[in-house]
Amino acid sequence: MITLDRIHKSYRKKSGWHDVLRNISVTFPKGRSVGILGRNGAGKSTLLRLIGGVEQPDKGRISREMKVSWPVGFTGGIHGDLTGRENARFVARIYGADLRHVVQFTESFAEIGDYFDMPIQTYSTGMRARLSFGLSMACEFECYLVDELTAVGDYVFQKKCKEIFNERRERASVIMVSHNVNTIKQYCDMAAVLSDGHIELFETVEAAAAAYSGNVH
Repeated sequence: MITLDRIHKSYRKKSGWHDVLRNISVTFPKGRSVGILGRNGAGKSTLLRLIGGVEQPDKGRISREMKVSWPVGFTGGIHGDLTGRENARFVARIYGADLRHVVQFTESFAEIGDYFDMPIQTYSTGMRARLSFGLSMACEFECYLVDELTAVGDYVFQKKCKEIFNERRERASVIMVSHNVNTIKQYCDMAAVLSDGHIELFETVEAAAAAYSGNVH
């Protein structure tokens, strides 16, 4: 179970402070795949980073009663001066995972050849994404955070990404954000709508989709 208690998050803009999340409170149950629907700029990615601990709220408290991933595919936590192998070792130590397994899995999954032993700053955007996705899947979590499940690489690699993700979500919770109702319907069994800094959780994806459709129009 993941509980957000009166979470507030703002960012400074040229015109002043912009409230992205306004004192939201919501509980995501364990063992469910929850989709969060919202238009572009609604704060979906911000919410996911807060849940994963990548960012901290300005106010409020987040309680995590399960082992939560960072947002799948998020490359912001990869250190550019380190090699792919060194990043994999670092992540394994941070999350208390088996170091050898994480390194071997990531190297095999990413399929970037000799670049695995080169600094991340020499990688293309695609190679960074491959490494990040591989790292996300190398560690076992009780809840995976997913930002749109961005497809990377060619068709064969995309297929491999979807297969390993589907295998993981059979035994773990998922919180996925998207503006696309069909994506949420494909991967989730309940959903929430994020709009104007507020969130409402629905028991079914269909109910959330109806509310989201009305909100968009």
